[in-house]
Amino acid sequence: MVKRLFILVSMMATTASMAFAQPAFKGGQNALMDFLRTKIVYPEYSSKNCISATIDVAFRLDNNGKVTNASVQRGLGIDLDDEALRVIKLTSGHWTIPADYNENTNLVQPIRFDPSQTNCGTLNNAANMQAAIDDYKNRQELENAVTNYYINKYKGKADTSKEPAILALKKQLGFDDELIGDLLKQANQKLKQDDKEGACTDWTFIRNIGSDKADSFIKKYCGQ
Repeated sequence: MVKRLFILVSMMATTASMAFAQPAFKGGQNALMDFLRTKIVYPEYSSKNCISATIDVAFRLDNNGKVTNASVQRGLGIDLDDEALRVIKLTSGHWTIPADYNENTNLVQPIRFDPSQTNCGTLNNAANMQAAIDDYKNRQELENAVTNYYINKYKGKADTSKEPAILALKKQLGFDDELIGDLLKQANQKLKQDDKEGACTDWTFIRNIGSDKADSFIKKYCGQ
């Protein structure tokens, strides 16, 4: 389930001297805030677990205003990091670049994620969020066991005697029809933003947890 998002975007920081003209988002800071607000798709795990955070994304801009060298400078190591990074990349082409701009200038954009209080209420507290963050990190090894199994199965290399254990892991992780439905909606939102790469990431994950519900989209959009 994708919840409504509230996002706070503060002014950009740069390692370059402020004596030189700096890049500006077309339309100004309010336009940047509006752009990010409309583009962000609150990730499925953080949405359901009411996780809020500020994620700092570092990046550079070339002379055409394309985002390069984007990376998470400060994050939580969970899905919010990936979404902050994805949306910063979507700003490519929306920047006005000064004639004397140095492409090696490092920029940092903080992005604040806050889930809807209507849906989260008292769940959105520090103790619950930290427990959910820890759970996300602890389950990565189990997720990898599931996805590696199906990747190998599609290649004809899996030990199918292990499938009952994989099915048990899927149940433990909540890899069910509800999750797949949420991920399909999430991917569709990204596709509407012309972000095929982001959508393909979600569709591929669906396939790699043993579902064929995204196969037609993968074939059509992902070159597979």
